[in-house]
Amino acid sequence: MSKEKIFFDNASTTRVDDRVFEEMKPYFKKKYGNPSSLHDFGDMVRKALDKAREQAASLIGANKEEIYFTSCGTESNNFALWGLARAYKDRGTHIISSSIEHLSIINPLKEFEKEGWKVSLVPADEYGSVNPEDVRKKITRDTALVSIMHANNEVGTIQRIKEISNITKENNILFHSDGAAAAGIIPVDVSKLGVDSYSFTSQQIYGPKGAAALYVKKGIRIKPLLLGGIQESGRRAGTENVPAIAGFGKACGIAENEMDKNNKYISGLRDNLIKGISDKIKNVKLNGHPAKRTPGNVHISFEFIEGESILLMLNFEGIAAASGSSCTSQALKSSHVLLSMGLSPTMAQGSILFSLGKYNTLKEVDRVLAVLPSIIDRLRKMSPLYKE
Repeated sequence: MSKEKIFFDNASTTRVDDRVFEEMKPYFKKKYGNPSSLHDFGDMVRKALDKAREQAASLIGANKEEIYFTSCGTESNNFALWGLARAYKDRGTHIISSSIEHLSIINPLKEFEKEGWKVSLVPADEYGSVNPEDVRKKITRDTALVSIMHANNEVGTIQRIKEISNITKENNILFHSDGAAAAGIIPVDVSKLGVDSYSFTSQQIYGPKGAAALYVKKGIRIKPLLLGGIQESGRRAGTENVPAIAGFGKACGIAENEMDKNNKYISGLRDNLIKGISDKIKNVKLNGHPAKRTPGNVHISFEFIEGESILLMLNFEGIAAASGSSCTSQALKSSHVLLSMGLSPTMAQGSILFSLGKYNTLKEVDRVLAVLPSIIDRLRKMSPLYKE
């Protein structure tokens, strides 16, 4: 008898909401024109882009003219870093970020260093929190850009973005924030946060993969990352993925309207899972801030064993989880986020991320709590590090 599948990996992607899927359908076979075309077929899909732009803007408190569609969060982050830094190079060639950023920020910054830019990474504390005063200390007369994520995609910690933006404004420095793990999950208002640009994506909020956006505050210059046609007001060349963007817009609208309800439900599941693991299994550590964390994040380190082994045995039981960011999980290396937070390599390697969403149930939580203790017990008995 096959086991019922349980998906606790919503940080990597989410199931598409049925309403989103219905919104997308017409743009595959009925309204299939190119939005750059001047005939009626093009006009129909241009209207879909306009509607989605309004929905995406509303989700984060922006104006629709400040939203530029991209293919994914990685592209949005690359677009922000390269586009802003090059547009404002006259202000300086120093960039400040943090040691716990997503690789779509970390790896471009390594390329900046190869080109002669100076990059400073501020640390995070044991909870994965960045101290705004550490950002202030790194600022020099040559600092042109600061980029700090809104919520960490691995441990769920929510950063003090408003306090950081106050510091950047005092010093006339541009501020970008990666909001892929925040927008549509927790309330976001870019004007109140004080950011100059903000990345967010569809697949985290029950929309399709292949659609994301970058908010760029009106009046801020940015150079294109992709060169070609004049799509997206000349700032992002390439024919738009209309079905995905239409779905993204619908997902933004649903997320805005149902956020409070979803967060109350998902955080309840999260708290049940955290308590159950803590009660049933010894030598575990919850990673991330205990209170200032995203609703569905349960990141746990299990002493004496490897996370990859836990994942394989969970998968055998029909339960999908992760060992960290989906962009790093196949590298089989300790998470740079966890190491930056001060975890030892062995504790970092023994970490599992359960990320819950609106389609998960308490029954599924109970199922995980039923099988996980025996998995941990079996693996620890095989571990040379474990003494009962």
